[in-house]
Amino acid sequence: MTIRWPLLVVLASLTALAPVATDLYLPGFPAMGASLGADASGVQLTLTSFLAGLALGQLVMGPLADRYGRRRPLIAGTVACTVAGVACALAPTLPALVGFRFVQGFAGAAGMVIGRAVIADLAAGRAAARAFTMLVTVGGVAPVLAPLAGGVLSGPVGWRGMLWAVALLCVPMVVGVVVVVPETRPPGLSPAPLRRALRTVAASRGFWPPVVVFACSFGVMMAYIAASPFLYQDVIGLSEIGYGIVFGVNAAGLIGAGALAGRLVRRIDPARMVRWCVAAQVTATAGFAALAIGGAPVWTYPVMIFVAVAANGGIMGNTAALAMEPVRAVAGTGSAVLGFGQFAVGALVSPLVGLGGSGSAVVPALVMAGSSMLAGLVCRFGLDRDRHVVEQPA
Repeated sequence: MTIRWPLLVVLASLTALAPVATDLYLPGFPAMGASLGADASGVQLTLTSFLAGLALGQLVMGPLADRYGRRRPLIAGTVACTVAGVACALAPTLPALVGFRFVQGFAGAAGMVIGRAVIADLAAGRAAARAFTMLVTVGGVAPVLAPLAGGVLSGPVGWRGMLWAVALLCVPMVVGVVVVVPETRPPGLSPAPLRRALRTVAASRGFWPPVVVFACSFGVMMAYIAASPFLYQDVIGLSEIGYGIVFGVNAAGLIGAGALAGRLVRRIDPARMVRWCVAAQVTATAGFAALAIGGAPVWTYPVMIFVAVAANGGIMGNTAALAMEPVRAVAGTGSAVLGFGQFAVGALVSPLVGLGGSGSAVVPALVMAGSSMLAGLVCRFGLDRDRHVVEQPA
């Protein structure tokens, strides 16, 4: 089989669903708290429970997809995510909303983890790198743009309307899965028990270095997203409109870098491209940290942030392809571990950026620099310098 554009569009949409469901309703937090009689920490639980469901769901859905095929768990997951989205929009109390959000995240994990497995089933080498680059570029842009869309919707439709929007977005995805996504691993195709699949993944030396780079680069992105309202408005002094413009520029940089990486991977080895892009990200985040610590003019910060965010366009798709290459026989389980590591690091770095207060750029800069430097160390000493992938038609 080959990976055609309709299939890529559906898989990319499934990848984007989880970050959209995470970030779209953030502007409605104050109104949600007032409506449900909850304080800020209580409202935050709706986000925490979703992320917990998303992380745990990947660990379950990936092995299920290895055991029972791709389509059945994927269809069940997207349908359950739609139903849970409706339940979230109708939730009468905060505890009910927290519980439904967990279910929504758990079910929504199927689209992310099985989507990567489908790519690994159909393509290897540079063809897979191009496909993964599209998936992670869309997945990376979604959490950047979702809060902006939520800000537009918060006034006209309120927080329940934003949750309804998430539920309605699931409907065309269910249709797309049923109509477009083929069965790429039938149940009778040597299903591996979970313990054997985990042993296969754990024993694969080539799997872990790109997983660490993938997760740490996502950590840079999550640190940026979590800190951006304070960085751009409280520290740099932009208005809400200015913040939205800069946010959009950074998103455009990420999209452009992802598109460029998808083209260059036809001629440049993915591992080499990862090393180049990680080096650019390390330089940018270290420069940002140096500027923040040294008290440089705040207008210099956005340049470094732009480079750090755009570099992810060349890192995450290629590292996903490199990670999945040695575990294609148990791609669902490998994808589950990859996704769990991604969101575990994202959950770790997000609260750290606020430790310095809303008026300082030093802590966010250090968190971004630390995460990217760890990726750089793994690239330097863990990512095989002679690692090459073969070309396959996309």
